[in-house]
Amino acid sequence: MSYKKFLQKIKACNTANTSDYIPFIINDTQTGWLKPTFAEHLATWPGIFSLDGKSVRLADKIQDFKTRSKAVDQVIHKLVQQNVIRSYLDEPYPVTAGERNQAVMTLDRSAVSYFGLRSFGQHLNGYVQKSKGLHLWIARRAKDQYIAPGKLDNMVAGGLPWYTTLKENLIKECAEEAGMDEALVSQAQATGTVSYIAESVNGIKPDTLYCYDIELPEDFTPICTDGEVESFELMPVKEVMEIVRNSEDFKPNCNLVILDFLVRHGLLDPDQEGYAELVNKLHQ
Repeated sequence: MSYKKFLQKIKACNTANTSDYIPFIINDTQTGWLKPTFAEHLATWPGIFSLDGKSVRLADKIQDFKTRSKAVDQVIHKLVQQNVIRSYLDEPYPVTAGERNQAVMTLDRSAVSYFGLRSFGQHLNGYVQKSKGLHLWIARRAKDQYIAPGKLDNMVAGGLPWYTTLKENLIKECAEEAGMDEALVSQAQATGTVSYIAESVNGIKPDTLYCYDIELPEDFTPICTDGEVESFELMPVKEVMEIVRNSEDFKPNCNLVILDFLVRHGLLDPDQEGYAELVNKLHQ
Protein backbone atom coordinates (compact mmCIF):
# COMPACT_ATOMS: atom_id res chain seq x y z
CA MET A 1 0.00 0.00 0.00
CA SER A 2 1.40 3.38 -1.03
CA TYR A 3 1.00 6.51 1.08
CA LYS A 4 0.63 8.62 -2.07
CA LYS A 5 -2.85 9.88 -1.12
CA PHE A 6 -1.63 10.93 2.32
CA LEU A 7 1.25 12.80 0.68
CA GLN A 8 -1.29 14.62 -1.51
CA LYS A 9 -2.95 15.95 1.65
CA ILE A 10 0.38 17.38 2.79
CA LYS A 11 0.99 18.87 -0.65
CA ALA A 12 -2.44 20.53 -0.51
CA CYS A 13 -1.25 22.54 2.52
CA ASN A 14 2.00 23.57 0.83
CA THR A 15 0.76 25.54 -2.15
CA ALA A 16 2.67 28.80 -1.80
CA ASN A 17 5.09 29.97 -4.49
CA THR A 18 7.24 32.63 -2.86
CA SER A 19 8.57 33.83 -6.23
CA ASP A 20 5.24 35.60 -6.72
CA TYR A 21 5.73 37.66 -3.55
CA ILE A 22 7.85 40.52 -2.23
CA PRO A 23 9.95 40.05 0.95
CA PHE A 24 8.81 41.97 4.04
CA ILE A 25 11.81 43.04 6.10
CA ILE A 26 12.11 44.25 9.68
CA ASN A 27 15.48 45.35 11.02
CA ASP A 28 17.34 43.69 8.11
CA THR A 29 15.59 40.33 8.67
CA GLN A 30 13.03 38.91 6.29
CA THR A 31 9.92 38.27 8.31
CA GLY A 32 7.18 37.75 5.74
CA TRP A 33 5.99 37.89 2.12
CA LEU A 34 3.57 40.34 0.48
CA LYS A 35 1.55 40.30 -2.71
CA PRO A 36 2.73 43.15 -4.97
CA THR A 37 -0.82 44.55 -5.01
CA PHE A 38 -0.90 44.67 -1.20
CA ALA A 39 2.55 46.25 -1.09
CA GLU A 40 1.18 49.10 -3.20
CA HIS A 41 -1.33 49.91 -0.46
CA LEU A 42 1.51 50.23 2.06
CA ALA A 43 3.22 52.84 -0.10
CA THR A 44 0.59 55.29 1.23
CA TRP A 45 2.52 55.35 4.53
CA PRO A 46 6.13 56.27 3.58
CA GLY A 47 6.93 57.14 7.18
CA ILE A 48 6.21 53.55 8.21
CA PHE A 49 7.06 51.46 5.15
CA SER A 50 9.69 51.89 2.45
CA LEU A 51 9.35 50.19 -0.94
CA ASP A 52 12.05 49.78 -3.56
CA GLY A 53 10.33 47.37 -5.95
CA LYS A 54 12.25 44.39 -4.58
CA SER A 55 11.17 44.47 -0.93
CA VAL A 56 9.07 46.26 1.65
CA ARG A 57 10.86 47.39 4.80
CA LEU A 58 9.45 48.58 8.06
CA ALA A 59 11.11 51.96 8.60
CA ASP A 60 14.42 51.50 10.41
CA LYS A 61 13.67 54.48 12.64
CA ILE A 62 10.81 52.51 14.25
CA GLN A 63 12.91 50.40 16.57
CA ASP A 64 11.15 49.14 19.66
CA PHE A 65 8.46 46.46 20.04
CA LYS A 66 5.60 48.71 21.20
CA THR A 67 6.28 51.50 18.71
CA ARG A 68 6.36 49.08 15.79
CA SER A 69 3.16 47.39 16.92
CA LYS A 70 1.30 50.67 17.39
CA ALA A 71 2.46 52.19 14.10
CA VAL A 72 1.46 49.20 11.98
CA ASP A 73 -1.79 48.68 13.90
CA GLN A 74 -2.90 52.17 12.86
CA VAL A 75 -2.29 51.19 9.24
CA ILE A 76 -4.32 48.00 9.65
CA HIS A 77 -7.28 49.98 11.00
CA LYS A 78 -7.11 52.26 7.94
CA LEU A 79 -6.91 49.30 5.55
CA VAL A 80 -9.99 47.77 7.17
CA GLN A 81 -11.85 51.07 6.71
CA GLN A 82 -10.79 51.02 3.04
CA ASN A 83 -12.04 47.41 2.67
CA VAL A 84 -8.55 46.22 1.74
CA ILE A 85 -8.57 43.95 4.82
CA ARG A 86 -11.88 42.24 5.61
CA SER A 87 -12.20 43.06 9.32
CA TYR A 88 -10.26 43.88 12.46
CA LEU A 89 -10.23 40.95 14.92
CA ASP A 90 -8.48 42.59 17.90
CA GLU A 91 -6.23 39.55 18.37
CA PRO A 92 -2.53 40.49 18.42
CA TYR A 93 -0.28 37.82 16.89
CA PRO A 94 3.52 37.66 17.23
CA VAL A 95 5.60 38.88 14.28
CA THR A 96 8.72 36.75 14.15
CA ALA A 97 11.17 35.18 11.73
CA GLY A 98 11.80 32.43 14.27
CA GLU A 99 9.97 31.28 17.39
CA ARG A 100 7.16 33.07 19.25
CA ASN A 101 9.47 34.35 21.98
CA GLN A 102 11.62 36.06 19.32
CA ALA A 103 8.79 38.34 18.21
CA VAL A 104 9.77 41.89 17.19
CA MET A 105 6.22 43.30 17.27
CA THR A 106 2.58 42.22 17.12
CA LEU A 107 0.05 42.38 14.29
CA ASP A 108 -3.70 41.87 14.35
CA ARG A 109 -4.67 38.35 13.29
CA SER A 110 -6.76 39.76 10.45
CA ALA A 111 -3.63 40.99 8.66
CA VAL A 112 -1.20 38.12 9.25
CA SER A 113 -1.71 36.40 5.88
CA TYR A 114 -1.56 39.74 4.02
CA PHE A 115 1.96 40.18 5.37
CA GLY A 116 2.84 36.50 4.86
CA LEU A 117 3.84 36.10 8.49
CA ARG A 118 4.24 32.83 10.36
CA SER A 119 1.29 32.22 12.65
CA PHE A 120 0.92 29.65 15.40
CA GLY A 121 -1.92 27.42 16.54
CA GLN A 122 -2.70 24.51 18.84
CA HIS A 123 -4.48 21.27 17.90
CA LEU A 124 -5.50 18.55 20.35
CA ASN A 125 -6.18 14.91 19.42
CA GLY A 126 -8.64 13.40 21.89
CA TYR A 127 -8.55 9.60 21.76
CA VAL A 128 -10.15 6.69 23.59
CA GLN A 129 -8.72 3.17 23.95
CA LYS A 130 -11.74 0.88 23.63
CA SER A 131 -11.87 -2.91 23.63
CA LYS A 132 -12.38 -2.72 19.84
CA GLY A 133 -9.34 -0.51 19.36
CA LEU A 134 -8.31 3.13 19.35
CA HIS A 135 -10.95 5.80 18.58
CA LEU A 136 -10.61 9.54 17.90
CA TRP A 137 -13.04 12.29 18.79
CA ILE A 138 -13.72 14.24 15.59
CA ALA A 139 -15.47 17.61 15.50
CA ARG A 140 -17.68 18.94 12.72
CA ARG A 141 -17.36 22.68 12.25
CA ALA A 142 -20.50 24.80 12.34
CA LYS A 143 -21.88 25.68 8.93
CA ASP A 144 -21.81 29.42 9.71
CA GLN A 145 -18.03 29.50 10.20
CA TYR A 146 -16.11 31.80 7.84
CA ILE A 147 -13.28 29.25 7.48
CA ALA A 148 -14.06 25.68 6.38
CA PRO A 149 -17.78 25.64 7.27
CA GLY A 150 -19.14 22.16 7.87
CA LYS A 151 -15.72 20.50 7.56
CA LEU A 152 -14.39 17.88 9.97
CA ASP A 153 -11.84 19.12 12.52
CA ASN A 154 -9.61 17.92 15.34
CA MET A 155 -11.34 17.74 18.72
CA VAL A 156 -9.84 21.09 19.75
CA ALA A 157 -8.08 23.55 17.46
CA GLY A 158 -7.40 27.27 17.73
CA GLY A 159 -5.03 30.11 17.04
CA LEU A 160 -2.34 31.20 19.47
CA PRO A 161 -2.34 34.96 20.21
CA TRP A 162 0.67 36.84 21.52
CA TYR A 163 -0.63 37.75 24.95
CA THR A 164 -1.04 34.19 26.29
CA THR A 165 1.15 31.22 27.09
CA LEU A 166 0.71 27.89 25.37
CA LYS A 167 -0.69 26.38 28.57
CA GLU A 168 -3.15 29.22 29.17
CA ASN A 169 -4.37 29.19 25.58
CA LEU A 170 -4.83 25.41 25.51
CA ILE A 171 -6.94 25.58 28.68
CA LYS A 172 -9.08 28.32 27.13
CA GLU A 173 -9.54 26.56 23.80
CA CYS A 174 -10.37 23.23 25.42
CA ALA A 175 -13.00 24.87 27.65
CA GLU A 176 -14.59 26.74 24.74
CA GLU A 177 -14.50 24.01 22.11
CA ALA A 178 -14.91 20.81 24.10
CA GLY A 179 -16.20 21.74 27.59
CA MET A 180 -13.06 20.37 29.27
CA ASP A 181 -12.06 21.53 32.73
CA GLU A 182 -8.52 22.53 33.65
CA ALA A 183 -7.83 19.33 35.57
CA LEU A 184 -8.60 17.24 32.49
CA VAL A 185 -6.65 19.52 30.14
CA SER A 186 -3.59 19.16 32.39
CA GLN A 187 -3.38 15.52 31.26
CA ALA A 188 -2.77 16.54 27.63
CA GLN A 189 0.71 15.70 26.33
CA ALA A 190 2.63 18.05 24.03
CA THR A 191 3.83 15.95 21.10
CA GLY A 192 5.67 18.40 18.83
CA THR A 193 4.65 20.51 15.86
CA VAL A 194 3.63 20.28 12.22
CA SER A 195 4.27 23.12 9.80
CA TYR A 196 3.40 24.08 6.25
CA ILE A 197 3.37 27.07 3.91
CA ALA A 198 -0.01 27.53 2.23
CA GLU A 199 -1.36 30.12 -0.14
CA SER A 200 -4.65 31.82 0.70
CA VAL A 201 -6.77 34.42 -1.05
CA ASN A 202 -5.00 37.12 0.97
CA GLY A 203 -1.44 35.84 0.75
CA ILE A 204 1.02 33.31 2.10
CA LYS A 205 0.31 31.38 5.31
CA PRO A 206 3.43 29.79 6.83
CA ASP A 207 1.87 28.12 9.87
CA THR A 208 3.23 26.15 12.81
CA LEU A 209 0.79 24.02 14.80
CA TYR A 210 1.65 22.81 18.30
CA CYS A 211 0.17 19.31 18.61
CA TYR A 212 -1.16 17.57 21.71
CA ASP A 213 -2.66 14.19 22.56
CA ILE A 214 -4.98 13.33 25.42
CA GLU A 215 -6.32 9.90 26.29
CA LEU A 216 -9.91 10.31 27.46
CA PRO A 217 -12.16 8.04 29.53
CA GLU A 218 -14.96 6.24 27.69
CA ASP A 219 -17.62 8.20 29.58
CA PHE A 220 -16.32 11.60 28.42
CA THR A 221 -18.22 13.44 25.69
CA PRO A 222 -16.93 16.81 24.38
CA ILE A 223 -19.41 19.70 24.36
CA CYS A 224 -18.77 22.86 22.35
CA THR A 225 -19.59 26.07 24.23
CA ASP A 226 -18.54 28.76 21.71
CA GLY A 227 -20.55 27.79 18.62
CA GLU A 228 -17.60 26.88 16.40
CA VAL A 229 -18.48 23.17 16.37
CA GLU A 230 -21.93 21.74 15.68
CA SER A 231 -21.25 18.11 16.67
CA PHE A 232 -18.69 15.52 17.75
CA GLU A 233 -18.32 11.87 16.78
CA LEU A 234 -16.12 9.20 18.31
CA MET A 235 -14.69 7.34 15.30
CA PRO A 236 -12.52 4.23 15.00
CA VAL A 237 -9.05 5.38 13.97
CA LYS A 238 -9.16 3.22 10.82
CA GLU A 239 -12.30 5.08 9.73
CA VAL A 240 -10.55 8.41 10.31
CA MET A 241 -7.60 7.19 8.24
CA GLU A 242 -9.89 6.34 5.32
CA ILE A 243 -11.62 9.73 5.48
CA VAL A 244 -8.23 11.44 5.33
CA ARG A 245 -7.04 9.16 2.53
CA ASN A 246 -10.10 9.20 0.29
CA SER A 247 -11.99 12.46 0.86
CA GLU A 248 -11.72 16.21 1.33
CA ASP A 249 -13.97 16.12 4.41
CA PHE A 250 -11.40 17.47 6.90
CA LYS A 251 -10.27 21.07 7.17
CA PRO A 252 -6.97 20.75 5.25
CA ASN A 253 -4.47 21.40 8.05
CA CYS A 254 -6.26 18.89 10.31
CA ASN A 255 -5.19 16.13 7.91
CA LEU A 256 -1.56 16.91 8.80
CA VAL A 257 -2.27 16.78 12.55
CA ILE A 258 -3.97 13.39 12.13
CA LEU A 259 -1.14 12.03 9.97
CA ASP A 260 1.33 13.11 12.66
CA PHE A 261 -0.82 11.27 15.24
CA LEU A 262 -0.86 8.12 13.09
CA VAL A 263 2.94 8.19 12.74
CA ARG A 264 3.55 8.69 16.45
CA HIS A 265 1.14 5.93 17.47
CA GLY A 266 2.68 3.42 15.08
CA LEU A 267 -0.43 3.23 12.90
CA LEU A 268 1.45 3.74 9.63
CA ASP A 269 3.83 1.07 8.36
CA PRO A 270 7.40 2.38 7.86
CA ASP A 271 7.95 -0.32 5.22
CA GLN A 272 5.33 1.26 2.96
CA GLU A 273 6.24 3.47 0.01
CA GLY A 274 6.25 7.16 0.93
CA TYR A 275 6.52 6.74 4.72
CA ALA A 276 9.84 8.59 5.18
CA GLU A 277 8.77 11.32 2.75
CA LEU A 278 5.49 11.75 4.64
CA VAL A 279 7.22 12.13 8.00
CA ASN A 280 9.70 14.59 6.53
CA LYS A 281 7.11 16.76 4.81
CA LEU A 282 5.02 17.27 7.94
CA HIS A 283 7.70 19.81 8.90
CA GLN A 284 8.13 22.18 5.95
